[in-house]
Amino acid sequence: MAIDLSVPTEPSADISKEDLDTPVLCLDLDAMEANIKVVAANLAEYNIQWRPHSKAYKSPIIARKLIDAGAIGVTCAKLGEAEVMAREGVTDILIANLIVGEKKLRRLATLTKIADPIVCIDHIDQLTTMSDIMQQEGTECRAIIEINIGLDRVGIEPGEPTLALASAIHAAPGVQFAGIMGYEGHLLCIADETEKEQQINAALDILGNSAEAIKTSGIPCEIVSCGGTGSYLISRKHPAVTELQCGGVIMMDQFYETECKIEGMQKALTVLATVVSRPTAERAVIDAGRKTYDMSSTDPIVLHTAGVTVSRQSAEHGEVLLDESAQSISIGDRLEIVPGYSDMTCVLHNHFYAFRNNQLEAIIPIASRGFLR
Repeated sequence: MAIDLSVPTEPSADISKEDLDTPVLCLDLDAMEANIKVVAANLAEYNIQWRPHSKAYKSPIIARKLIDAGAIGVTCAKLGEAEVMAREGVTDILIANLIVGEKKLRRLATLTKIADPIVCIDHIDQLTTMSDIMQQEGTECRAIIEINIGLDRVGIEPGEPTLALASAIHAAPGVQFAGIMGYEGHLLCIADETEKEQQINAALDILGNSAEAIKTSGIPCEIVSCGGTGSYLISRKHPAVTELQCGGVIMMDQFYETECKIEGMQKALTVLATVVSRPTAERAVIDAGRKTYDMSSTDPIVLHTAGVTVSRQSAEHGEVLLDESAQSISIGDRLEIVPGYSDMTCVLHNHFYAFRNNQLEAIIPIASRGFLR
């Protein structure tokens, strides 16, 4: 006898959210598409190109939807994610990371045969090996310098070190110097809007000054890339910036709204869960915990049901607290939860169940999930 997993494998206009077993990751297509239009318009207003980071969706299908809306390509965190995107026809890819080791660099060389990737470099040793392998493989790869603009993670220091590395990349066979990038991620959650804007602009001034110094030395510097969701409304205005990487904004989770103060966007990503226990009048337990949605950065919220607060998680259980208005909730009732952080939620699932007007329109594989190398 076949086992019924109660999860559809094909979309159907006859399937609604109520028909799905839980927990399940849901994507509101109307909300996501509305968010995409807003961001595309916000960037076009300042003539900024959009290369949305795929960490929030990890899907070539969604990446192509973004490109159709005006994005020039995608950003990935890992070589493996870029390979997935390229195999599905997404070819203009920034790998916002450092590619080290012969095996990875030979994979990168193979990737250049079907796509046009860009990789980050912040040290001469990365460049030397990359140049050698690209020559051996008879190919060329674009590279940008990642500059430390205050996050103190990776990135070469601005000034003379950056200029020297740019000169070395420009001269290296097999490597094409494409520009620079930095990430103002340490400034996303500054509460005072004036201070936030001042500090972000000061950080991006480092990129602007670096780009000007490189150009003055006679080296073209076409790309100046930066910008996460939490800073994109400020970063888009900086005169040196040519492109932004904000991607999570298309899902719009609680971290971006409450901590980064990004307003006016729609909640596209939710987790549908079922109440499985009612231990007390003030408390219920759902069938979704740490393995289903993220609350490490910011507390999730419950949509459409007033008086319910997400409290704590264990691996497969989530606790919600109920005020007097919500104590009629019963075992078997459904709750729809907006995750604290979408990037760390989608990686827990294999598919988005994509709905329009509460009817299942598509089942979208999260195709680059798990590609850690």
